[in-house]
Amino acid sequence: MTAKEKMHNCKLYYPSVEEIMKKQTLCMEKLYDFNATRPTEGDKRTRLLREMFAEIGDGCYIEPPLHANWGGHHVHFGKGVYANFNLTLVDDTHIYVGDYTLFGPNVTIATAGHPILPELRQQGYQYNASVRIGKNCWIGAGAVIVPGVTIGDNVVVGAGSIVTKDLPDNVVAVGNPCKVLREVNEHDREYYFKNHKIDYSDLT
Repeated sequence: MTAKEKMHNCKLYYPSVEEIMKKQTLCMEKLYDFNATRPTEGDKRTRLLREMFAEIGDGCYIEPPLHANWGGHHVHFGKGVYANFNLTLVDDTHIYVGDYTLFGPNVTIATAGHPILPELRQQGYQYNASVRIGKNCWIGAGAVIVPGVTIGDNVVVGAGSIVTKDLPDNVVAVGNPCKVLREVNEHDREYYFKNHKIDYSDLT
């Protein structure tokens, strides 16, 4: 099995082989171009994202700067995904994000890890495990999602949470390590924030 194949099979591999480094550098060149765009260059940003990402749906918006090991090359976004400043995608293998998911500022999604054994780390070995995030999630500011995690649909992850284990559909989860606080419920149909009621007649 080649190093490139091991990247996507959770195998230990050495990431600094020439074949990988050359491809990764080309991806990072496009990321540099994206982050250098001006606020008025929306069409250019959209075009670059379509070139950079493995998949990206209509209506996605990513606020520069974006940080990504492979410039989004292994990232799959559905439609209507929004990411605030400083989204970090450690995309050494695949990251999947469902439609209409929102990312607060300074969120990190990591697929790469390193062995606990010091001798292997010293030699530069790593492994990668894909991350999956469902539809219509809200990942709060400063949250970190570690390799191999799956998050269900309609999940809210609180700001600053460290997600180390899978989360089911339709929950609010917070903390370090991140744990389910409660399910999304009927109260959420009436209140959107603390004691602030939803005025459905005022929504456009």
